[in-house]
Amino acid sequence: MPSAPTSDLESIRVKAENAISSFGGKVGRVDIVPVAFGLKSVNMIFIMDESKGSTETLENQISSIDNVNSVDVIDVRRALG
Repeated sequence: MPSAPTSDLESIRVKAENAISSFGGKVGRVDIVPVAFGLKSVNMIFIMDESKGSTETLENQISSIDNVNSVDVIDVRRALG
């Protein structure tokens, strides 16, 4: 979630994708989703190696990006095959 409706979502997206890449992940999908009162969220689906363990380190990196108010992981799945 950005800190304000006027936050530069494209800049947040690029910096978050860079953080995911440096963490060893790969971005699969990015959606800009309306939340309320003009606020939009940047929703990202990414793939990472399970051996990395928790996403907490990555969440902290993304939280430190300028104009990012919060980061929530809403789904974790195991890929087989």
